[in-house]
Amino acid sequence: MKGGAGVDTAARLEEAKGLALAIGLVVTDAFAIPIREARAGTLFGEGQIQNIDVACNMGEADLVIVDGSLSAIQQRNLEEKLKRKVIDRTGLILEIFGERAATAEGRLQVELAHLDYQAGRLVRSWTHLERQRGGFGFLGGPGETQIEADRRLIRDRMAKLRRELEQVRRTRGLHRSRREKAPWPVIALVGYTNAGKSTLFNRLTGAGVMAEDLLFATLDPTMRRIRLPGVDKAILSDTVGFISDLPTQLVAAFRATLEEVTAADVVVHVRDIANPDTAAQRRMVLEVLGELGLIEDEGATPSVPIVEAWNKWDLLDEDRAAELKEQVAAHPDEVIVPVSALTGEGCPELLEAVSRLLTQGARLHSFVLPVSDGQRLAWLHAHGEVVSEAEAGEDERGPLRRLEVRLEPRELGRFSRL
Repeated sequence: MKGGAGVDTAARLEEAKGLALAIGLVVTDAFAIPIREARAGTLFGEGQIQNIDVACNMGEADLVIVDGSLSAIQQRNLEEKLKRKVIDRTGLILEIFGERAATAEGRLQVELAHLDYQAGRLVRSWTHLERQRGGFGFLGGPGETQIEADRRLIRDRMAKLRRELEQVRRTRGLHRSRREKAPWPVIALVGYTNAGKSTLFNRLTGAGVMAEDLLFATLDPTMRRIRLPGVDKAILSDTVGFISDLPTQLVAAFRATLEEVTAADVVVHVRDIANPDTAAQRRMVLEVLGELGLIEDEGATPSVPIVEAWNKWDLLDEDRAAELKEQVAAHPDEVIVPVSALTGEGCPELLEAVSRLLTQGARLHSFVLPVSDGQRLAWLHAHGEVVSEAEAGEDERGPLRRLEVRLEPRELGRFSRL
């Protein structure tokens, strides 16, 4: 099976097994097959198909997953030769997304992506479309045995889904504009799937978001309030994990779940630093961030500050940890924080690093306020860094206090509206 660019074959195989396990399948065997020349009808050669058939018989397997892209003809021919259900990487990922999507938006996106995938695979006319969520492909559900809806029905259903998704996006936009007026800074967690984003999210917020050692454990954006040093209130957003060779249907359908990233004030890139393929995973995430317009060129300053959280630090041996610390020292222009979401190690340092980036535009301002104005005095202490405070005489309003306060431009705007 062909791996992604720069991805080690063994690592790609492990990832494929992880995808299967993520949906509750029992993997009886997994192996890589070198393809010198892809066959138009079956992808694999006859001898390779026989080897797959033998492995299936030995493991009593009912399903064959090809970690790559299969055409409709290749899929059908392989099923006929192997006498078993065959799916490709896209079909498997769609299954996972179908089972995991929890919000209305997530379910709409999954169904749209699935219909887009199936529309290109119509070998004969379908007569009805019953399935909703879960069991979109090989796992069953109403109507699974007779995939029968004609192209017009699919097109109509896809148009309806797109209209519903547009409404969801408008609602999300209204929520975002409300937050911008508030305005609380937004910190977005991004990273390769299973890098530990949700575990870190739970550690930092005390939330109970699903966090398991599974690929795509998180599919719907989750947001929680968080306190940072010098920042009274911020919003932390957990996003869907990135993955190499994400099906094109899902790249388009799940764009909305990444909109929070483009609106973020700081992006925290969570990396599984203990993974031998961590460098390739980093490149893939940066490519996606580039597609979102956050990074223009490699080496260029991102439009949104990025912090790298090197997660799973507790799994490293001393030699590897020392080697990575040298790498951090060699890149003083990058903000890199070693953390362990599981133990909490490095999390205070991560929050401090994010806080520094959020407040780096802060300027020192001088205010003279009456002591009786408790609301504004308390506000300055809560939302800014009070550098000094002293008596400043009195006027008709009573005793006065002079405060030197470091404030962000938007916080100054909020203060002026009080």
